[in-house]
Amino acid sequence: MKLFKLLLGSLFVILIGCTAQKPVVGQLGQNESGQWLSFNGGKADAKKIVFVSGDEEYRSEEALPMLAKIMSTRYGYDCTVLFAQQPSVPGVINPNYGMNIPGLEALADADLMVIFTRFRKLPDAQMKHIDEYLKSGRPVVGIRTSTHAFNFADDANSSYIHYKNGYKGDKKEWADGFGRLVLGEKWISHHGHHKHQSTRGIVAAESASHPITNGIKDADVWGSTDVYGVRLPMLDGVQPMILGQVINRAGEYDANDVWYGMKPSDSEVADTNKKGQKLNDPMMPVAWTKPYQLPGGKKGMAFASTVGSSSDLLVEGTRRLLVNGIIWSLGDKVPAKANVDVIGEYNPSQYAFQKNEYWESKNMKVTDQK
Repeated sequence: MKLFKLLLGSLFVILIGCTAQKPVVGQLGQNESGQWLSFNGGKADAKKIVFVSGDEEYRSEEALPMLAKIMSTRYGYDCTVLFAQQPSVPGVINPNYGMNIPGLEALADADLMVIFTRFRKLPDAQMKHIDEYLKSGRPVVGIRTSTHAFNFADDANSSYIHYKNGYKGDKKEWADGFGRLVLGEKWISHHGHHKHQSTRGIVAAESASHPITNGIKDADVWGSTDVYGVRLPMLDGVQPMILGQVINRAGEYDANDVWYGMKPSDSEVADTNKKGQKLNDPMMPVAWTKPYQLPGGKKGMAFASTVGSSSDLLVEGTRRLLVNGIIWSLGDKVPAKANVDVIGEYNPSQYAFQKNEYWESKNMKVTDQK
């Protein structure tokens, strides 16, 4: 009897271990070199989210694994996280390499694509997965630099050159590229003073009762990344969720601080920029929803947030905005106040451009992001 109880207890421990929501490296085809991460939501019928990272500045390779852990552990979604890598060094993250994000075939059966890339020049074989996903009309969440997610040269040998930021070619429906057509805007400008003025989120009056703003009040959303400029009025169908109030720093600039010396407690509302332009009259939307439809494709819905660097996501309200947007995009009920507590440790880097030598010396492996 004692032996039977011991065996039964061991079996229980094994079963618990098998169903725990732990990351697995390589559940998508052949992935011996650990080129992406998979997080098991622990449900047989779990919806699937594919997170696509790849930007040189705002540390999407740190932000998206953290979000994937929250979405899998707290909300039961299966999550796959993809990373920019040099083909010659598979499994080692290099955001500066803009021509390779392995694993995009995961989009074939995804319920949601969360994209946080900047000026990528992906080969046709990889772009095809993104294009087919969007033509299916499935939902999209775009973060920060995803407004300028792609940037092919005018003479590039690509079937997807129309995705480029600011596209001006013959495909008129694609004017200004992916950012404008799908998310609602392309790259325009730094509206605030980069690394010197922060973004304080103000809930848009027309969206105070929208599920994406559940549990969010004015000033809950904050980011040391400055407000991006957008063209006003925005496109038909766009519904602002959060407006970005440009805030002056209270303290001194600190090149070694993760927020460059800015703080969520900073409160002085900025007036004008160096050109004499009003910065907060009107305020620029920094999060919004937009219906989209690719030519020849089905209708879909996008949620975009230009707040969301890895360091922005140290702030609970900013995490809640993105978690709410993801849940809403999947068609699920957004909690009154979503649990967005970080899973494990989270120590993001400053947003900044880094030279190739930095990434070569850092040797950041995909498996390190578990």
